[in-house]
Amino acid sequence: MDERMAEFAAALAKMIAAEVSLDPSVEIGGDTDLLLTGLVDSLGVIEIVAWIESRLEIDIDPVDVVLEHFQTVDLMVAYAARRLS
Repeated sequence: MDERMAEFAAALAKMIAAEVSLDPSVEIGGDTDLLLTGLVDSLGVIEIVAWIESRLEIDIDPVDVVLEHFQTVDLMVAYAARRLS
C-alpha cells in the first residue's frame, strides 16, 4: 500500500470510529468486520460512501456497495485504490 492510501486508510478508520460506529469502544482496525458485527448500519454505510467520494473525488456506483468492497476498512481501501488506478 502506498503512502497516500495508507494515510487514507488511517483517516477512514478514524472517521468510522468517530462518526458512524455504533459501538465507540471497539477499535477500528483494517480487518475489523464492520457490517456483519453490526458496528456500522446501513445509514453508516451511506455516510462512509459519501465520505470516500468526497475525500477521493470519485463516484461510487451503488451496485459496488457490497460486502466484498465495504465489509472492512482494508476492503474499502483496496476498492478505492482500484477505482483510482
